[in-house]
Amino acid sequence: MREIILSNISGVDRPGVTAALTGVLAEHEVNILDVGQAVIHDHLSLGLLIEVPAGEDSGPVMKDLLFGAHQLGLAIDFTPISDAEYQHWVEAAGKPRYIVTVLGRRLRARDLSHVARVVATHGLNIDGITRLSGRHSFREASRQRLACVEFSVRGEVADPHELRRAFLEISRDEAVDIAFQEDDLYRRNRRLIVFDMDSTLIQVEVIDELAKAAGDGDRVAAITEAAMRGEIDFKESFRRRMALLKGLDASVLWDIAERLPITEGADHLIATLKKLGYKIGILSGGFSYFAEHLQRRFGVDCVSANTLDIENGRLTGEIKGEIVDGEMKARLLLRMIEQLGIDRQQAIAVGDGANDLPMLSVAGLGIAFHAKPVVRDSARHALSTVGLDGILYLIGVRDREVKP
Repeated sequence: MREIILSNISGVDRPGVTAALTGVLAEHEVNILDVGQAVIHDHLSLGLLIEVPAGEDSGPVMKDLLFGAHQLGLAIDFTPISDAEYQHWVEAAGKPRYIVTVLGRRLRARDLSHVARVVATHGLNIDGITRLSGRHSFREASRQRLACVEFSVRGEVADPHELRRAFLEISRDEAVDIAFQEDDLYRRNRRLIVFDMDSTLIQVEVIDELAKAAGDGDRVAAITEAAMRGEIDFKESFRRRMALLKGLDASVLWDIAERLPITEGADHLIATLKKLGYKIGILSGGFSYFAEHLQRRFGVDCVSANTLDIENGRLTGEIKGEIVDGEMKARLLLRMIEQLGIDRQQAIAVGDGANDLPMLSVAGLGIAFHAKPVVRDSARHALSTVGLDGILYLIGVRDREVKP
């Protein structure tokens, strides 16, 4: 009868450890059913699930493995695994798998404790935890320091809405963001990302900047805020704001475009995604003049936004063509997906306002970025504590794989 044995090895890591121990097993021609290894601060944890074939004696295997570990200064222990326990492990492979990404400026023990408790409460098991962020030196202070770990979890989720609510509650109380995604092929195979412009790619609402130049900054800003919170229909708010810009000298457009404050992490995110072959778009309820300025700056593939109507060098208070509202953004995104011949799950959409919710729901990964509460609560994913380059963690990119 076969024997199944779990060997757990720990100690100071060094080159050749795994080679030496698996070499011992090779001499006895045992089968390796599972293997896992992690190194934290040069300390090794290695697990080997081995099968000693029927008719073979496990004693010499364990003796030689114990001796080999001792020569390397490692501790080792053995646990026999019954056929029933092994079969239970095999059957667990069919359960759904998910990725829980936890990120912020720093990660405290309480943050991970809260997340792990929610995972356990909902009947999920943590299979692995991986750090995606880089190593940080205490000697080098950095305002933009990021910290991120990724939990690989397994199990059936009985109430996804309640699970998401629990993660949102942690995010509200602590300075961390938490994303919960299915661990499937699409997550590692995104091909398209589209951004809202105002308060997403840039840190201002351009229409508010135009209003300041027209002397109506406070009135327009109040309407903008109400629209972004979803309190006013976007098209109606847009018409009301545009009317207040009538007569503004068009010469101010260039100056505003040159001074647009770019959101933290935008350059790093877009440059990295371009290297990975992503198509990149801007779908904005703002104005094409400024979106095209950003298109040239970032090398964006395509832009859709409202075109200002200008006569005799002044804004008329109107736009040319149909207003780009939330529903149109969603339609434009679906058109891009169809043109690229990809699945909706391969698209990412990022926005902050209520008018972004339709396109966030269309995309496989819809992200509410530093959004109003109504948007953050409605979107499937939200980033509120870090810059745009935090999105790289959500698609599984490690800091060591890309450098700002």
